[in-house]
Amino acid sequence: MSVDWTVREILNWTRGYLQGGGIGQPRLEAEILLAHSLNVDRLHLYLSPDKSLTEEERERFRAAIQKRRAGVPLQHLIGEVGFFGLRFRVGAGALVPRPETEELVERALALAPRERKIRCLDLGTGAGVIAVSLAKFLPNASVTAVDLSSEALELARENARSNGVSDRITFRESDWLRAVEGRYDLVVSNPPYVPEEEIGRLAVEVRDHEPRLAINGGKGGMERIEALTRDLGAHLHSGAAVLLEIGEGQGDAVAALLRQAGLTEVRVETDLSGRQRFVIGRCL
Repeated sequence: MSVDWTVREILNWTRGYLQGGGIGQPRLEAEILLAHSLNVDRLHLYLSPDKSLTEEERERFRAAIQKRRAGVPLQHLIGEVGFFGLRFRVGAGALVPRPETEELVERALALAPRERKIRCLDLGTGAGVIAVSLAKFLPNASVTAVDLSSEALELARENARSNGVSDRITFRESDWLRAVEGRYDLVVSNPPYVPEEEIGRLAVEVRDHEPRLAINGGKGGMERIEALTRDLGAHLHSGAAVLLEIGEGQGDAVAALLRQAGLTEVRVETDLSGRQRFVIGRCL
């Protein structure tokens, strides 16, 4: 980078640099990383395209784009992500939430009773995006957020505090339902569902930078889902709804597991791209 490159020149150069590294939205990511490096919003870049960067700003931005081209997730570099209109801190200890999980939350909110107090359970909470969203948009809900990772739970606690719902979320370190007590009206989960034999073929930013615990579903991608559903029926109130995010091609098998757990009205639904992505059921 030239010593006196302007915002416009740096963005134009960075677009090509990131595109050469296989980044899908190089211009957008260049703007996000530059705004983050300068501690301004993206609008500021458009208002000051001829501003020259200081040496310190250039070095900070150079380090960020080199990491991004090497496969570090954009969200890890800026330290946060937007989800369902809320802001969440993210890091290497928890899965970066995807748009499909926003669709999962949207379905959960549509099924949740609004007229009475309810108990919600988020299994595999990660950064807490599901648990926090449920607590934020269901004012009569108390939420239990479960994860096997203490690092993920600490991140989820921080996100609950920053979004003002920590008083209505209980965090529990547990291997699925092993340390969970009581019955719930709504159970939501984005479990690990990537077949372990396919992990080596994932994109670098997922394979090398996302926690393996959060993506490895075991042989065929079904082992962790099977473990989740094994004792599920004992933790459901009558009429409770269960919503699971799944991998492509797993719909029928996961639906069968929910039926074995005693659920009825089980159905498989597609995401916005038309892929089977959610399995939903009700407890008698």
